[in-house]
Amino acid sequence: MSDKKNSPAGEEIKYESEEDTDGVDKKVKKAKDKLKTCEKERTEYLAGWQRAKADYINLQREHEQKIADYFKFANEGLILEILPILDSFEAAMKNGKDEGIKQLYNQLLSILKSNGLEEIKALGEKFNPELHEAVETIKSDKSEGIVVEEIQKGYKLHNKVIRPSRVKISK
Repeated sequence: MSDKKNSPAGEEIKYESEEDTDGVDKKVKKAKDKLKTCEKERTEYLAGWQRAKADYINLQREHEQKIADYFKFANEGLILEILPILDSFEAAMKNGKDEGIKQLYNQLLSILKSNGLEEIKALGEKFNPELHEAVETIKSDKSEGIVVEEIQKGYKLHNKVIRPSRVKISK
């Protein structure tokens, strides 16, 4: 006994026996398995794409930060060249009473400070090799390792040491 049905596409499907329905069931199961595999792959691809997008966003942020740092420290070479002039002003002020020199010194120092320059405190501080360069150790009534004399001022640019203080420390 033959059973006839029409499919949605208008094709006629004939079922001769239960064995034929088993074949269709196998095809449906195979199609469902393939669909699950495709859904799993889609999920994996989506997760991979999302990770790649997040990595790209992080890379952009790092790049922007590096550019900001380049601009921040772009004047370092210029400031290093100006520091000896600052030292000369200090020496002139120690040896003389000229108010004009003090005014020029203060003006130059103000400009440099507004561009991120700061002096490193040394005198009376504990010796720190990251901030100070010891040129001599001398006997002193202060405890060992204390800066007792500053030979040349040290400076930081935006908290980065660009020239350490040259100091004498107690022993």
